[in-house]
Amino acid sequence: MQETSDRPPTIHSNEPGSFPWSVLHDRHPELIRRVLDSHPYPPRHQHRLRLLLEQATGGVIEPLDDTAGDHERWRESARPYLGKRWYDVPWLWAESYFYRKVLAAVGYFDPGPWQGVDPFAPIKDAELRGAGVEAELAGLDELTDLPDDEVDRAVLQAALWGNRADLGFRMIADGATDGTTDAATDGATPGTIVDDSARLWTLLDPARPGKVCVIADNAAQELLPDLVLVDHLLHSGRADVVVLHVKPYPYYVSDATTADTLACLRRLSAARGQASVRGQRLAEAIRTGRLTLATHPFWCAPLTFHAMPVDLRADFADASLTIVKGDLNYRRLVDDRVWAPTTPFEELTAYFPSAVAALRILKSDVVAGLPASAVETLDATSDDWRTSGSYALIQVRS
Repeated sequence: MQETSDRPPTIHSNEPGSFPWSVLHDRHPELIRRVLDSHPYPPRHQHRLRLLLEQATGGVIEPLDDTAGDHERWRESARPYLGKRWYDVPWLWAESYFYRKVLAAVGYFDPGPWQGVDPFAPIKDAELRGAGVEAELAGLDELTDLPDDEVDRAVLQAALWGNRADLGFRMIADGATDGTTDAATDGATPGTIVDDSARLWTLLDPARPGKVCVIADNAAQELLPDLVLVDHLLHSGRADVVVLHVKPYPYYVSDATTADTLACLRRLSAARGQASVRGQRLAEAIRTGRLTLATHPFWCAPLTFHAMPVDLRADFADASLTIVKGDLNYRRLVDDRVWAPTTPFEELTAYFPSAVAALRILKSDVVAGLPASAVETLDATSDDWRTSGSYALIQVRS
């Protein structure tokens, strides 16, 4: 994307009642309470978490109080914002700094017994052990008798709607719909406003399999169908190699790390039927180098993908396709600004070094690449369609 002076403003959270405001005002305090409940933290950690709660809700931005390896980078990043209200700085930066401050508060980087203890692990583990996961994985058995194109559709839709238990493998395999088509979806799967899936598959030719990069989003129940999609790309010959990019350490509350990926692989392998088959295939793909787990400090930085470092750009440059999962990654892909929703997706992602596909459920205000007719319909029928989690996008720029 070309830098111009007429770009819309960066999203802030200083408008009471707005979605970004509600994240800082409501969601972050609840998150701190859940972290306090998740581990029996000693008094010092409890105090630091409660102090962060006071700062983030009614105070101002303070410097980091640990000396981890990324401290200097965050010190420079925070310099323009120190002493300001959390609501008055760019929302993407404020969210990222909040989560980094959570890690500082619980001593994640400090030498000692709490070093490396994921504050969000109990939340992720509970989801992975949830009652619905077994039924979702059992639904994989129903894909074995489907035509190839329907399997393509099933695994892609499951990855798209991975954090929506009502649209998992079983319902997709059964072709479950309510028999209606949302006027905003233009004939796509109900709830999917833009569906470029046919275009996505044309970029993955089994006759010329190449490298596919996948930038993961959430762990646990969302990462399971992402891994199934990775297995499908490898097993169907759509990809010769897949590079799965995960976070180097906990970032947003449920973001996937290497440990989370291994937990999901164990969950797949311990299941029955096709889930176990796929889990074992994925483990073997890691052993043989066809599936690579990759990470980079950039994934935990408060920056959009326009600022990706040279080594990451080079990794994506030789990929046949990069699949970008989730809402936060979408915001980082197109830039966290108040775009008109009809702004062409191709224009906003032209800078990206490979063909790119975004699989995203709408959970924030940022959106682009929508038909004007869909925007008109959605605006007329729903006040919160951008943030409700009821609508999704599969957008591709080749």
